[in-house]
Amino acid sequence: MRRATVTVMAAALVVLLTGCSAPQGAPPWPRPTDLAARAEAAGLHDVWGQRLAEHIHTHLTITDGDDPVVVPGNIGHSESRKFAAEIHTHDTSGIIHVESPERRQFTLGQFFDEWGVSLGPDHVGGLHGDVTIWVDGDRFYANPRSITLRDLEQVDIVVTTFGQAPHRPAAFDWPPQYH
Repeated sequence: MRRATVTVMAAALVVLLTGCSAPQGAPPWPRPTDLAARAEAAGLHDVWGQRLAEHIHTHLTITDGDDPVVVPGNIGHSESRKFAAEIHTHDTSGIIHVESPERRQFTLGQFFDEWGVSLGPDHVGGLHGDVTIWVDGDRFYANPRSITLRDLEQVDIVVTTFGQAPHRPAAFDWPPQYH
């Protein structure tokens, strides 16, 4: 019995130190605390203070049925640590920032890897069921990990129980500073 307790405590310590939990249950899913390790796991770099060649914003909405899931602020970003991964959030608006010294494609899969939340065609984190995706209002049928993050696009992910009709979230009203 003692050995099992030690094993569970060691696993919990690993989860706390890495800032990622696996397996994931239902939301909310917190932001990771080990920014550099999560960025590296997503193939991203710290670009704090670098001259930028790419600066785009994509809005992400996730719903569990009709219940919104919060995308945490400061995924891949910390002003106090002077850290900014190429993909990051600043707040809980759902706006994903892509800021890079080189122009290249960044994907939704990289963002979820950095967040530490599993994403696939049949699940988001611990949510399993019918996963319906819209990109700028058009249905997307491929693996959501492959979605390229583009400026002022909206990505909506709705997870429903099998047979339940998904409802596309309302269009995001971009604040004027993003136009």
